[in-house]
Amino acid sequence: MEYTIQKLGQLAGISTRTLRYYDEIGILKPSRINSSGYRIYGQNEVDRLQQILFFRELGVSLESIKEIISASSFDREKVLKEHREKLLEKRKQLDLLIENVEKTISSTEGKIKMTDKEKFEGFKQKMIDDNEKKYGKEIRGKYGDEVVDQSNQKLKNMTQEQYAEMERLSADVIETLKKAFATGDPAEELAQKAADLHRQWLCYSWNSYSKEAHAGVAQMYVDDERFTAYYDAEQPGMAKFLRDAIFIYTGMKK
Repeated sequence: MEYTIQKLGQLAGISTRTLRYYDEIGILKPSRINSSGYRIYGQNEVDRLQQILFFRELGVSLESIKEIISASSFDREKVLKEHREKLLEKRKQLDLLIENVEKTISSTEGKIKMTDKEKFEGFKQKMIDDNEKKYGKEIRGKYGDEVVDQSNQKLKNMTQEQYAEMERLSADVIETLKKAFATGDPAEELAQKAADLHRQWLCYSWNSYSKEAHAGVAQMYVDDERFTAYYDAEQPGMAKFLRDAIFIYTGMKK
């Protein structure tokens, strides 16, 4: 079956403007242009649009989607199965948050008593699941399943106060790092304070601390573009600056 751009937009629940943009950037082109100048889409384009929307739902950028679905090695069946697994993970996260909200409502109505730990279980599990999805393969490959599982369990067992302190430390690391970055000197006092705050933050999820492991994490922030992007979102070069500050802090200079 064939669709005009308007009909395809209605079918997929997206605007014709979006479809025109997809055509413009080359991620989804019509199968043909008819004699009246209208874009016409066939079954292949329908299937491709479905894949694009699956990826968008999972937060993948259009640039990355184009790269993936245009690759000669693209396997639609395999990708669909991967989509299913990721959506099941997402559903699990949502179910935990829904359960948390329902418990909170019952607690507010006086039907049950909810511990402070229970109030944050859904959020902590979501953090663990998100981290697994983004970095699990690399982290487990570097440190092993046992270390990562212990770290996740430690996070799940945190009290409300410990969780809040960990979040505060995370924000303090970024704020201090931004000020230190302006000095341009990773050995300077402020940069070393940022490295120490980073150590404190790590220790909330690590069972044991070592300078070597701390330095290894810092190097990963530079080697892995996803970590680099997180720190460099504040200022380009901040990931490398933090790495250098931690190398000096731990005595693991390059």
